[in-house]
Amino acid sequence: MDKNIEPEEISVKQLVQKMQDVIRYIKSKWKIILVGIIIGAILGFSYSIFKKPTYQAVSTFVLEDGSKGGGLGQYAGLASLAGVDIGGSMGNSGIFQGDNILELYKSRTMLEKTLLSTVNINGKQQMLIDRYIDFNKLRSKWQDNKDLKNISFSDKPEKFSRTQDSIVTNIVELFNKKLLSVSKIDKKLSIIRVEVSSKDELFARAFNIKLVETVNDFYSQTKTKKSNQNIQVLQHQADSVRQVLNNSIGGVASAMDASPNANPALLVLKVASQRKQVDVQASTAIYGEIVKNLELTRLSLRQETPLIQIIDQPVLPLDNDKLSKIKGTILGGILCALAVVFGLLLTKVFRGMAG
Repeated sequence: MDKNIEPEEISVKQLVQKMQDVIRYIKSKWKIILVGIIIGAILGFSYSIFKKPTYQAVSTFVLEDGSKGGGLGQYAGLASLAGVDIGGSMGNSGIFQGDNILELYKSRTMLEKTLLSTVNINGKQQMLIDRYIDFNKLRSKWQDNKDLKNISFSDKPEKFSRTQDSIVTNIVELFNKKLLSVSKIDKKLSIIRVEVSSKDELFARAFNIKLVETVNDFYSQTKTKKSNQNIQVLQHQADSVRQVLNNSIGGVASAMDASPNANPALLVLKVASQRKQVDVQASTAIYGEIVKNLELTRLSLRQETPLIQIIDQPVLPLDNDKLSKIKGTILGGILCALAVVFGLLLTKVFRGMAG
């Protein structure tokens, strides 16, 4: 047992001795390390000055889906007898079920529509895509390309050239990879957080607000599209039947005026006015049913309309990742000092191996 312990004690002593040698070696090179610290501090200070900060614009909103039937269930059977479906769409949340709205924010259509929107920035009307191109100084890089030099996005998207579509596609991909983040704060909650990052503070804020507005409007319109179409059809039918009813009432009056003192023995004289009265009664019944269905559909529309309430919008000044001068100087010095020490140790090791 003593023989087994002795080599272990010797190896520990050697390890301690080597550590002491390393510390003495590092201390002997304090001038080189000091120079490294100074150089690193200068580099860190310079980096903190020249590095452009990235701004984060954040919006949060609560979404309450109106797709559930709720109190309209008692009317669904009545409406189905009249040929109107107000319950089928309410039992299904449709294409936006679950977290699909999060993906909607990242779709090319929504991002392209936002980029091509004109907003007010510092009192100046400007397209967001033009603002993006300007602060990234892309036009100066395109000076030698005749197709890109004077490119404009004022036309409608369906009239864009291949080059215009390519630029929009690249920007959309960049947003999806690096500049846009959409998530739920908590899986159990319906609060959605939208974050846009950019080197231009005003662009980040304007793009965030416009994107939330564009997507939420599209979401609401799509969710209620079917009910809106039903309302338009029923309203047209109601107007048509009402016109027929008015004409029938006028026809009854005209028929009665044609024979004001009809001979009771001649029943044929009453036929015209009685026919018009039948038309009035039929039109009245039809009109009443259509109005019922129209009101039920309007009630369904109010039930299906999602509630979207903005909680927070980006407010200037925005949060950013700018590195302070003091922090940059300290971090630069520390990192450079560690690099110098590591380099010295590697040099010593290689020399020892060569020797």
